[in-house]
Amino acid sequence: MLSFFSKLSLNNAQQSPAELPKPAYMDKSASLQELGYKDDDELRETIYDFLRTIRDPEKPSTLEDLKVVYEEGIFVKEPTADKVPVLRVEYNPTVPHCSLATLIGLCIRIKILRSLHHPVKLDVYIKKGAHTTEDEINKQINDKERIAAAMENPNLRNLVENCIAEEE
Repeated sequence: MLSFFSKLSLNNAQQSPAELPKPAYMDKSASLQELGYKDDDELRETIYDFLRTIRDPEKPSTLEDLKVVYEEGIFVKEPTADKVPVLRVEYNPTVPHCSLATLIGLCIRIKILRSLHHPVKLDVYIKKGAHTTEDEINKQINDKERIAAAMENPNLRNLVENCIAEEE
């Protein structure tokens, strides 16, 4: 003898779920236009608008004010094979030995990934020749496991949250 709940779950298992169309932003093969951008320039401007408000971890200024981020440092590259937009963001630390360059790169990455509501391949780099340890920092801020580990650290996560929080 089957219980009421067993019969109910058997009946539901036999019904095929209705297929709902996915919105364009969830479709990895969506073009920039389908994602709501006119062209590469509009995506670049959108990214810059996200980055310009990030606050410097040490100073009461934004990364835009300090010229750490700049519109010319945002590149929209050829999309991947499955048409995911590829973005390269370069930034310029204020001094060649900046001890917070990795934290700034992490803030840039987290701000973009949280602000965009569609898939994107993101590469974040220090401007060539702008830092004494740029290769090591570039490796860290583009390594998914290191980023995940950094964001699990409560102190580091709070620092990032404070830097990327929108002013009210």
